[in-house]
Amino acid sequence: MDLSEARYWVGFNLIPGIGRIKLSLLEAYFGDLERAWHAPAAEFKAAGLDTKSTEAIVSLRGQISLDDELEKLTRYGVTVITGNDSTYPRRLKETYDWPPLLYVRGTLTPEDECALAVVGTRRASIYGRQATEEIVADLAHSGITIVSGLAKGIDAIAHRTALQSGGRTIAVAGCGLDLVYPSDHVALARQIMERGALISEFPLGTRPKAEHFPQRNRIISGISLGVLVVEAGEKSGALNTAHWAAEQNRDVFAVPGSIFSPASRGTNHLIQEGAKLVCHSSDILEELNLSMMAQQLEMKEITTPVTDTEAQLLTCLSREATHIDDVCRHTGLPVATVTSTLAMLELKGLAKQVGGMNYVLA
Repeated sequence: MDLSEARYWVGFNLIPGIGRIKLSLLEAYFGDLERAWHAPAAEFKAAGLDTKSTEAIVSLRGQISLDDELEKLTRYGVTVITGNDSTYPRRLKETYDWPPLLYVRGTLTPEDECALAVVGTRRASIYGRQATEEIVADLAHSGITIVSGLAKGIDAIAHRTALQSGGRTIAVAGCGLDLVYPSDHVALARQIMERGALISEFPLGTRPKAEHFPQRNRIISGISLGVLVVEAGEKSGALNTAHWAAEQNRDVFAVPGSIFSPASRGTNHLIQEGAKLVCHSSDILEELNLSMMAQQLEMKEITTPVTDTEAQLLTCLSREATHIDDVCRHTGLPVATVTSTLAMLELKGLAKQVGGMNYVLA
């Protein structure tokens, strides 16, 4: 979304207590957030907001300069994606607690639909490092985007390995994107922006706080097909991410470790609880039915040029079934255009119908 269009989303996101549900109430009542931003208090109550939320908006909006906020976003090269945008990560939007807007430094691409989260302890052992490097390198070569939290240890190893393998990686921050946490990962964050994206739901200027990270973890798992935990103690943020993955119906994978190592108690427990035991990247690719992905991507790039309209429709498809009505809604294209374009994509071997006018990537 153009920043001038996103200004009121950005404004409301600065007001504590105004989340996705309340923004939906405001949009439904006012038609758009610009009208809501300028509305009198009585209308907020009529829109369905409680007294506390109404008082927060009325008292704080006058203190917020939307022009200043947009200037800061421009200065830091941050774009804003709202839940109304077709570019909003589709898999994340399928979760029940998706954030109403995302701040992005870098670029999200359709290829990021095939993403896997890799998380673990900040105190990685030699074994944890080796396991992460070997598995992530193979996944990156297979076209899988690696998602993690930019933390020290396994997170940073996963990001760096993806970059060194020529792949893409996404870091989800627990603070505003004008900050980098931890601060000694500034250079890594810059590399990620060039070959992936930093994303956050927190406004610029938000300092990292302990309570932000469990909240952040739901985005790491929600944007991904599954979560791989490499090393984790009995109490670990990585286990929180695995918990979110299970809640969001994502696959949970874990690398087994020594029964004598405190760093492996969490991962071994995950396996006891039903997580897929991973010894090699193929364990993940087979479970997610992505074993042939690298070869398929290479062949498609070589042999199958697509039109702009076909490319637009491909961004709406994934390996999960999507109804043609949803494709029309996401693209804004007439149904006749979508129907004929999907037929052409089927002929090119890029999409296939799986029944009931539902389509998937071939």
